[in-house]
Amino acid sequence: MRIGLLTEGGYPFASGEVGPWCDRLVRGLGQHEFDVYALSRGERQEAEGWVPLPPQVSRVRTASPWDAAEDGIVHGRRARRRFAECYGGLATALCGTAPGDSSGFPEEASAVEADRFASALYGLAELAREEGGLPGALRSETAVRALERACRAPGAHRSAREACVPDLLAVAARLERALRPLSLDWYEDDGLGAVDLCHAASGGAAALLGLLARHFCDVPLLVTEYGVRLRTHYLTEPDSTPAIRSLLAAFHGRLATETYRRAAVITPGNAHARRWQERCGADRAKLRTVHPGMDATPFAETGEAAPECADPHTLVWVGRVEPAKDLVSLLHAFAEIRKEEPAARLRIAGGPSGPEGASYLAHCKGLAAQLFPDEAGGPHAVGRNPVSFEETGGPGLPSRADVYASGALVILSSVVEGFPVGLVEAMLSGRATVSTDVGAVVEAVGGTGLVVPPRNPRALAEACVALLRSPQRRARLGAAARARALELFTVEQNVTAFHGIYLEILSKTPVRRVVLDDTGEPLPFAVPAEAHVSGRWAEPATRVVARGGPRWATDAPVRVTTPVTATEGAR
Repeated sequence: MRIGLLTEGGYPFASGEVGPWCDRLVRGLGQHEFDVYALSRGERQEAEGWVPLPPQVSRVRTASPWDAAEDGIVHGRRARRRFAECYGGLATALCGTAPGDSSGFPEEASAVEADRFASALYGLAELAREEGGLPGALRSETAVRALERACRAPGAHRSAREACVPDLLAVAARLERALRPLSLDWYEDDGLGAVDLCHAASGGAAALLGLLARHFCDVPLLVTEYGVRLRTHYLTEPDSTPAIRSLLAAFHGRLATETYRRAAVITPGNAHARRWQERCGADRAKLRTVHPGMDATPFAETGEAAPECADPHTLVWVGRVEPAKDLVSLLHAFAEIRKEEPAARLRIAGGPSGPEGASYLAHCKGLAAQLFPDEAGGPHAVGRNPVSFEETGGPGLPSRADVYASGALVILSSVVEGFPVGLVEAMLSGRATVSTDVGAVVEAVGGTGLVVPPRNPRALAEACVALLRSPQRRARLGAAARARALELFTVEQNVTAFHGIYLEILSKTPVRRVVLDDTGEPLPFAVPAEAHVSGRWAEPATRVVARGGPRWATDAPVRVTTPVTATEGAR
């Protein structure tokens, strides 16, 4: 079958959170054909290039929402009236949350408002298709005034009524960026209309591509989420005003509701994401939990080695350095550990995540120097701090597997966590773990590690000391953790699960395409039943790669209906 893989800021770009998972999925399903439709996160990501693509990827089309170019489209009076009506309906749906509730959770909203949002969204999409795009209209004064009228209308919730002019301008700009996929020309018979199934690798913009393909071409939609977009909004918008947070949360919530309503199947990556999806209105009958698949090969040697090979006094932390990982609490907990186990050492491995992460790393290094002055073994020896900071993965640097192999105990100290990838790597390495109870940690660990409350250095220290003093218990927990990870979190189980879901969806989907003969009459039996059976029954499609240029554009190998700057070539 032919799968349209929809991504945002990930595959096939070399950097991106869901990139490795998508790459493993595509490589594991060699019997299928993939068309990749990717939205990039920025110019820097595009400059880093793509990962090597397997032969089953027959087409890649990219768009660049980071740079809004003037489209030069001038709408007539009728088109402007339609735009004002549709955008006004969209704004009204965002401002019409139930009285007293500004959370943005859509289950509190009426079905009328959900239908109003959907009608406005698809109305804008149809207008964009007929007029060639809406970038200019979405940035116009008409859009801001429509948003202002909705916020001032009777029945609007309090946060919306309190929005001032800077708030309205900020929200209108964010909505313009979120709605840029409406202006793409990917929703034609030679684009997403040619695939058998759309698989969105995340919610938000990637899922919006699938919604439009379903609306225009009736292509079934599968949505996979390892992090729910509404939850991400709450975590990444702490400094915005209440009005901005409320209106944007309402947009993400309404979009999530429409996505879950139209999707054939929804696959959360863990129970934590599943609870958020249910809270956003997802039908339980559509939900299938599919844990992310990880390659166990790099950790096989460490996992199969004897526990005695690790330093019994070394504790290990591995991950991206950022405030959400709460290394400050870890350092204070380690100070308590050193009081009970003076020989203990802490190895922190990982690079900073952006400028904020770099600042946080510098702060943690300063705190470590303050809490643990360099220790010397004698009067003529050079002092050494019991806490070390290092990076992994680069030339001459240790791999993550090497770091796990060096310690007897792995720690996760986060206050915010989705699915704990680093924790699963430690489990595959056969290491006992001590973790904070956040996100999907308990679901991943099961009974194979100790779990303590977040932001509690004393509890974290007590759990670590208990395991440091019991080598037999560490060995039992490490072996159980590796067995659990191999059973639940490998690439093989992930690929097998999605292969079955693909077949399940297509088995319930009627044939959409009608093949015509030379005279224009329908050709009977042109799409046989075996077209949806795994395996190749015809020659694969021509392998085409279309890469986006430096402007917001779309790149179609066959025809282009919006302004583009692109290069195309056959692989």
